[in-house]
Amino acid sequence: MKNRINLLLVGLGLLFAACSNSSLIDDYHALPAEGWSKTDKQQFELNITDTTVSYRFFINIRNTVDYKYSNLYVFLNTRFPNGNHTRDTIECLLAEPSGKWVGHGMGRIRENQILLNQSLRFPIRGKYKFELEQAMRTDTLQGITDIGIRIQQGF
Repeated sequence: MKNRINLLLVGLGLLFAACSNSSLIDDYHALPAEGWSKTDKQQFELNITDTTVSYRFFINIRNTVDYKYSNLYVFLNTRFPNGNHTRDTIECLLAEPSGKWVGHGMGRIRENQILLNQSLRFPIRGKYKFELEQAMRTDTLQGITDIGIRIQQGF
């Protein structure tokens, strides 16, 4: 009996350790109820002090079940501490071809974490700025309620 209790305690300890938040940033920005305009850029900042660590980079998306597309195109603009910048176009799949939502959630909201990079290393120390903007073929996009990024230490 004592061995079972010890095993249970060790298991719970490992579970809590695995669930600890090793994120540098895990942030959502709520989008206006009237929709996400093409001109509305959501900005995130992050200070990197260690360039030897690998990170996992995600885009976080919350959408309603009324969102009329199966995907979301976004532009990811990255400004490096030295002033250089990049712009990437990313397709985020939110539904299967059958129409079934791929995100998690109950009720009218679905949540997705889209993995962009499994092993990202920042090349230089300093402040990084990320901007997300919608890149769909509509000026004001309905049905996306929140957008964000998550950067966590790789496992």
